[in-house]
Amino acid sequence: MKKSMRNKKVVLISIVMVIAILTQQPMYVQADETNLKLYAKAAVLMDADSGRVLYDRCGNEQLAMASTTKIMTLIVTLENASLDDTVEVSAYAASMPQVHLGMRSGEQYRLRDLVLSLMLESHNDSAVAIAEHVGGSVEQFAALMNRKAAEIGCENTYYITPNGLDAVQGEKFHSTTARDLALVMSYCVAKSPQKETFLEITRTPNHSFTDLSGTRSFSCVNHNAFLGMMTGALSGKTGFTNKAGYCYVGALRRDGKTFVVALLACGWPNHRTYKWSDTRTLMEYGLAHYNYRSFDEVELPAEARTDIIVSNGQSGRIGERMHVPVEIAADVTGVEGLLMHEDEKVTITLHKVKELTAPVREGQTIGYITYAVGSQEWKRMRLVAAGGIKAVDLKWCIQKVVEKWMISENKPFGDIVVKKDGKK
Repeated sequence: MKKSMRNKKVVLISIVMVIAILTQQPMYVQADETNLKLYAKAAVLMDADSGRVLYDRCGNEQLAMASTTKIMTLIVTLENASLDDTVEVSAYAASMPQVHLGMRSGEQYRLRDLVLSLMLESHNDSAVAIAEHVGGSVEQFAALMNRKAAEIGCENTYYITPNGLDAVQGEKFHSTTARDLALVMSYCVAKSPQKETFLEITRTPNHSFTDLSGTRSFSCVNHNAFLGMMTGALSGKTGFTNKAGYCYVGALRRDGKTFVVALLACGWPNHRTYKWSDTRTLMEYGLAHYNYRSFDEVELPAEARTDIIVSNGQSGRIGERMHVPVEIAADVTGVEGLLMHEDEKVTITLHKVKELTAPVREGQTIGYITYAVGSQEWKRMRLVAAGGIKAVDLKWCIQKVVEKWMISENKPFGDIVVKKDGKK
């Protein structure tokens, strides 16, 4: 009897402890900055234009990302299909759990209406119907998503579903990192050829539509509270599953700066507002501490433009050393400047050959200049020869020898010389 009571007490205490853990108020996580506090397990603040991470906490930890997945679903759709397409709903798409539009198998919809359903209300059935239409199947569409992720530069992202529902495939699970998620949003708002359409859709406040038969009507409302929370808010997408917790990715543009915030595992019920608090904290930190600085403002080392000595070139005399002027070629990186913290500095490093051996062709690379912030290189400019110099060869040597023999000290060989006796 005593043993039974003791076991009951242990079970009761265990239950109480579990409830306490699940319902306790999450503690702020102290970040690098003295006054920067966050709830999210993983968080990244990114400069959308350069892809540079400005703040990172567990930014490379692979975690479930819930419906933030749908920004990739949308951009892949926009880049591979027409919004005027007709989409027929499969039985599998109609079987998706809430949150869903409630489509029925065999119904037809306009793709434009479904992408608005996808982004405004985060409907899971719309996501699958879109994926099957664009990719042929969910699996083939996931392959398109993973291919695009690799193109963007994601290193630890794996898509299985188009709606973000938790899924496992072998040893992999549907997941991303805060860094990768920020990269995807940065691509969507700043680099994709469909960026304007992406912004138009994700900023739409509400949308009403019917299926193509006109027998069923639907209405969608945008639930992205961030759009009305800060001046310059561009776009965003929320997400939640039991595994992922609350997630969010959002973009803001103000004063010539474009920031993206990505948050994963930012609390569980009943803490859905933590993602808004963290987003505001990171955006305000970026606005206050990062400003654009052009690399053209940084003075180049004088040695960058000095001529290069060239040996074995066809000069005026045999053995004479020559010089070729140096030009700075057009920048091919496209990075004119960078959002930088007030404490950061640009480091310029010159890599340039000291001497060349002919032949030297015009435009030949003879070095480069790198621009780095911290330990990362952001810009590289080539140094090139501004002219060409031919190498010494047998023909040139013979020509010089002949010239030397044919030229006398005062007059060229072949002139008529008049002797003192008047005879030629």
